[in-house]
Amino acid sequence: MHDERRRIEERVQRVHDQRIKTAIYAASVPFEVEAWQAPGEPVSFEEAASASYEPFAMDTPWGPPWGTTWFRMRGQVPAEWAGKRVEAVIDLGFIGDWPGNQAEALVHLADGTPLKAVNPLNQYVPIGNPAVGGEEIHYLVEAASNPDILAENFSRPTVMGDVLTAGDKPIYTFQRADLAVLDEDVFHLDLDLQVLRELMVHLEEHDPRRHEILHTLDRAMDTVDLDDVSGSAAAVREVLAPALAKPAHASAHTVSGVGHAHIDSAWLWPIRETKRKTSRTFSNVTALADEYEDFIFACSQAQQYEWVRDNYPQVWERIKKSVEKGQWAPVGGMWVEADGNLPGGEAIARQLVHGKKFFMEHFGVETKGVWLPDSFGYTAAYPQLAKLAGNDWFLTQKISWNQTNKFPHHTFWWEGIDGTRIFTHFPPVDTYNARFSGEEMARAVRNYQEKGGGTRSLAPFGWGDGGGGPTREIMERARRLADLEGSPKVVVEHPDKFFADAREEYPDAPVWVGELYLELHRATYTSQARTKQGNRRSEHLLREAELWATTAALNAPGYSYPYEKLDRLWKTVLLHQFHDILPGSSIAWVHREAEAEYARVAQEVQALTAEAVAALGSGETRVFNTSPCDRAEVVRTSVGVPMYTEVPANGSAPLGSGEPPQPVAVTGRVLDNGLVRVEVAEDGTLSSVRDLRADREVLAGEGNLLRLHTDLPNYWDAWDIDKHYKNRYTDLLDAEAVTVVEEDPLLGAIRVERAFGKGSRITQTITVRAGSPRIDIETEIDWHETEKILKAAFPVDIRAAHSSAEIQFGHIQRPTHTNTSWESARFEVCNHRWVHIGEPGYGVAVINDSTYGHDVSRTVREDGGTTTTVRLSLVRAPRIPDPEADQGKHRFTYALLPGATIEDTVAEGYALNLPLRVADSAGAAEPVVSVEGEGVTVEAVKLADDESGDVVVRLYESRGGRAQGTLRTGFPLAGAQVTDLLERPLAEADVDGGGVAVTLRPFEVQTLRLSRRND
Repeated sequence: MHDERRRIEERVQRVHDQRIKTAIYAASVPFEVEAWQAPGEPVSFEEAASASYEPFAMDTPWGPPWGTTWFRMRGQVPAEWAGKRVEAVIDLGFIGDWPGNQAEALVHLADGTPLKAVNPLNQYVPIGNPAVGGEEIHYLVEAASNPDILAENFSRPTVMGDVLTAGDKPIYTFQRADLAVLDEDVFHLDLDLQVLRELMVHLEEHDPRRHEILHTLDRAMDTVDLDDVSGSAAAVREVLAPALAKPAHASAHTVSGVGHAHIDSAWLWPIRETKRKTSRTFSNVTALADEYEDFIFACSQAQQYEWVRDNYPQVWERIKKSVEKGQWAPVGGMWVEADGNLPGGEAIARQLVHGKKFFMEHFGVETKGVWLPDSFGYTAAYPQLAKLAGNDWFLTQKISWNQTNKFPHHTFWWEGIDGTRIFTHFPPVDTYNARFSGEEMARAVRNYQEKGGGTRSLAPFGWGDGGGGPTREIMERARRLADLEGSPKVVVEHPDKFFADAREEYPDAPVWVGELYLELHRATYTSQARTKQGNRRSEHLLREAELWATTAALNAPGYSYPYEKLDRLWKTVLLHQFHDILPGSSIAWVHREAEAEYARVAQEVQALTAEAVAALGSGETRVFNTSPCDRAEVVRTSVGVPMYTEVPANGSAPLGSGEPPQPVAVTGRVLDNGLVRVEVAEDGTLSSVRDLRADREVLAGEGNLLRLHTDLPNYWDAWDIDKHYKNRYTDLLDAEAVTVVEEDPLLGAIRVERAFGKGSRITQTITVRAGSPRIDIETEIDWHETEKILKAAFPVDIRAAHSSAEIQFGHIQRPTHTNTSWESARFEVCNHRWVHIGEPGYGVAVINDSTYGHDVSRTVREDGGTTTTVRLSLVRAPRIPDPEADQGKHRFTYALLPGATIEDTVAEGYALNLPLRVADSAGAAEPVVSVEGEGVTVEAVKLADDESGDVVVRLYESRGGRAQGTLRTGFPLAGAQVTDLLERPLAEADVDGGGVAVTLRPFEVQTLRLSRRND
C-alpha cells in the first residue's frame, strides 16, 4: 500500500479547521448592544444597572487596562429557531486562547442573577434547548479589560502591571455578540475528529491502529458535503463511529480525571480581580455540572470560596448544591495554595486549620488531601503537618519542571524530617490544566514511572492559572476516551477515590525522604524582599500577640481574648502567602498592596499586644520575652538607654534585672566583649572574628563581603537564578566611611557606609553586645540596581560536610559538596531564621530576620584547611513582571554566631526575630507555660479556637534528637490532651505533679490542649 499519510493528514486538518469548526453555529442574529464604562474600581450590579448606557457597535475598541465596561445586550430568538439549541455567543476581542490574563466577562440576567462567564475558550451562554421562538433576551455583561502581561512571552518589562502606570488607552476590540443556533451534529463531529486525529498522530508509525484511524478519517472526509456540512455531519459520524467504539487494551493505563480551575489568588492581576475571577469560573463550573451529571470538579483555597460567599451569594448557593450532589469536591484544606517553602511552621499549620475548618463548617466536608500543584518546591515539614491536620494524601505537579534531574517517581511515599510519611502523587500528564488532548494522554503514559507497580494516574483538567475551568469540549473528550483503543482509559472521579485506589494497588510504593526541591524558580527565595519581610514579621508579631493575649486572658479580670481580630489578621497573612505573592513573582500592583497590608497588620497586631500587656496592670518598667528560651540581653529603654536584663521564656522581668557581664571594649575598629573580638578592616569587611572562648579564628577570608552579581536568568526573571550569575560580579570594597557610632559598656558599634552601582547606597552597623557572642549587622539599603543580586559572604574556617538550614519545626541538612547532579542543582536554597555549619566540636551560624535565599560552598585552601562559605541573598532587581521590583529602601538585620551549637542557633534565631518588648508601666504575670527539658521548644501559645477557655500549646523537638521534658503551667491545671492541629483529641496527655510529661521523637510536632481548674 502506498504511503498516503501526509495527504490524508493535511486534508483532515484543512477540512476540520476551515469547514467543520466554522459550521458549529448554523445561524446567528446580532444583539443590540449598549455600553457604560465604570469609573475606577469595579462597581456593584445595582450601580451598573442604573447607569446611563450608550449605543455600542461591534469592531469598536473598548476597555482601558484594568478597567470595567458594562454592556447591556438585548435580543430576540427568531420564531423559526423554536425547538433548536440556541446560545448567546460573545467575543470581547479575545487574544490567543488562554482565559487567564486578558478580557473576561460575567453575564447577568436583568435581575442581577449571574449566569455564566465568557472567555476565549468558553464564549457561549445557553439560552434554551429547545429554544422558545420569540423569547426576548436581556443581559448585563460585566467585562474586565485586564491587560496581557504575558505579551511577548515575558521577554520585556511592561508598565501594564499596575493601574498607576498602565495608561487609559483601550486595549480590546469587541468582535461578536450574537444569538446563534448550535448545530449539535457538527459540534459532536468536531470533537470526534479532534479525538481521533490527535490519538492517531501520537501513536507509533508502525502501529496498525494509527493506520486504521488514518483511513477511517480519509473515508470520513469523502462523506463530508463541503457545501452542506450540517446536512452530512450525521453520516460522517457514522463513518467514524467504529473507530471510536474499539475498546482500550486490558492493560491500558487509567487516567483519573478531575475537573480543575487553577486560579492564582494574585499573580498577573491584583487580588481584587481574583475575586471576580472566582465568580466567573465558579459560574461556569456550576453551569457545566447541570449539563453533565458525570462531571466532578475539585477546588481548593478556602479564601476564594469566602470571596464568592461574601460577594456573589447566588453563585455560592449553586456551589453548595453541587457539593451536596457530589459534583463539587472541596480539596486541599488550606486557606490558599501557599508557597511550599517560605511560610513559617505555625503559618502552615494555620493554613491547614483555617482551610479545613471552612470546608467542614460550610459543606460538612473534611478534606483528606493537600492540593498544591503549582508551588515552587515543598518543605520536608509537610508530611507531618499534613498528617496532623487529618490528611491522607499529597498532590503536586511542579517538580516536573526540574531543570537538571528528572524526579524518579510519580506515585510514592513522601517521608518528612520527623519520619512521617504521606502518600503522594505527581500527575505524569505534567500539567494541572489538562484538556485530554492526544498529546497529553500519550505523555501521561510515556512519563508514568511506576509501570509494573501501579496502573493509574491523576489528571486535573480545565483551563487555569487565571481560571476558566473545564469546558463542555473537555468533558466530551473525556467521554470519548473512557474506553478507546490506543489511549489510556479516562474516568472522571473524585481525587479521594483516585488516591484510595492508587494506594490499594501500590501499598509498597517507593519512598522519597526529605524536601521536594524544585530545580527552578530559586529566586523566589529572594525577589520582592519587602513582601518577604512583611510576612516574616507578621508571623512573629502574631505569635507575640497570641501569647500576651493569652497571658492577659488568664490573669487580667475583664480582659477579653480578641478571637475575631486574631482570626481576621491571620487570614490576611495567610492570603499573602499565596504562591505568587510571597515568592515575589507577581505584578507591581500586587506587591504594592501587599506592603500596605503588612503595614496595616503590623499596626493592628502591635495594638493588640500593647492592649494585652497594659491589661496586666501598671507598675514598673518590664521587659517581655516572647521567645521559647530564657534570655539575658542588652535592651534599650524607651529613651534609648541600653540596659542588661534577664527574662524567662514566655515571661517578663523588671528592666535591668540580672548582673551585667564583662563590658565591651572599643579600640579603633575592634570590638571585644570577652567572648568574641571583631576587627573591621578599612574597606568595611570583617578582617577577623576571633572566638575567645574557643581561642580560634572563625573567618578564613573577608567576612561580610558584599558581592554584586549580574543576574539575568534565561527566562522567568522574578522566579529564576541561573547558575551563570556567579561568573560576573563586583566586590564592594570601597567604603566611604568606617566609623565608631556607639561606645558603651554594654555595646559597641561600628558603621560602614558605601555607595555603588547606579546610585545605590548601603549602610551597615556592626554591633557587639555585652554577654553575647552574636555579631549583628543591621543593614539599610537604598537600592537602585537592575538585573543584579547582592549577596553577603561569610567564609568560615570549618570543614563542614553539610549545612543545616532551619525549616518549619526543625532543620534540614544539605551536603556542601557537588558530587552528583542533585547536589550541584542546589546552588541556591532556602532557609528560615538560620543556617548552621559545623565540624565535630565547633560550629558557626548565620542568622537573619527576613531573608530566605542562600548558598553554601566549600573549598580547600593551599594550607590544607577547608573554607566553608555561607552567602545570604539580600536583594535582587528583576524587571519582569514588575519592572521596579525591590527598588528603594530596605532595612533588615543578619548576624554571625561563632561557637554555636544547633541549640544555641535555635535560641538566637528566635531572639533576633522576637525582640524583647519594653513596657514602661506593666504588671507581672507568671509565664503561661514553661518547659523543663532540652530540645522541647514552644512554638505557639493561644486560647482554643472553640472559645472554651482552654489553653493550646504547640511545641516541637528542635535539635534533631529525642527529647523528654515537662511542661509547667502558670495556671491551675485540670487536665491535658494531645490533639491534632484542629485541636481535636488524639490521646490523653500524662499529667503528673502539676505538669505535663512530654516525650518527642526528632522534630516531632505536638499540640497540647490544657484545661484549667476553677480554683
